[in-house]
Amino acid sequence: MAEPLPDPLPDDPLPLVEAWLAEASAAVRNATAMTLATTTPDGRAAARMVICRGFDAQAGWFVFYTDRESEKGRDLTAHPQAVLVFHWPHAERQVRVDGPVTLAPEADSDRYWATRPRDARVAAVASLQSRPLGSRADLLARVAEVNRRHQGDVPRPARWGGYRVWAERVELWAGQPARVHDRARWTRALTPAGGGWAGGAWRATRLMP
Repeated sequence: MAEPLPDPLPDDPLPLVEAWLAEASAAVRNATAMTLATTTPDGRAAARMVICRGFDAQAGWFVFYTDRESEKGRDLTAHPQAVLVFHWPHAERQVRVDGPVTLAPEADSDRYWATRPRDARVAAVASLQSRPLGSRADLLARVAEVNRRHQGDVPRPARWGGYRVWAERVELWAGQPARVHDRARWTRALTPAGGGWAGGAWRATRLMP
């Protein structure tokens, strides 16, 4: 059973999200894994797991990195909106974040790329993510070719980088006995600002579970 949400609800949900992330990261592996839901160019729903590689509670964005020519990248080019869901079964907690998506600054993508193990960088260059593949052997041959071509450092390809999901709506869920769960939603207006978004005041609403 999770600790109930504060009553009254806090004005800003993001410090609580930050605390939940920290607690989960101290308790379990892959606590920053999250579902990323997008809309395909033809209007279908799509979802997959990605890793949250950063969270700015003050600015209000979450960041992940991927091949921007992948299916998720093509989705976000067509419809730059996304939903993120964190689920921590051990703590009976869930976080949902909805909002617009922008490209992360190139400098941020370069910094994160530099932290990746060399093998992960080689794989990212070799794999044209989501594209058809004839066989596993074909992929391994591409990996070997990248290793031959780059004996030392492996530069970040232009197609690979980060996305920021800006929190416009945040929903928190805390499991409680007898399925009388605790649930609340915060919403705010966003306005364009410096290549990203600036948030107004949050409005909190407690919800039926």
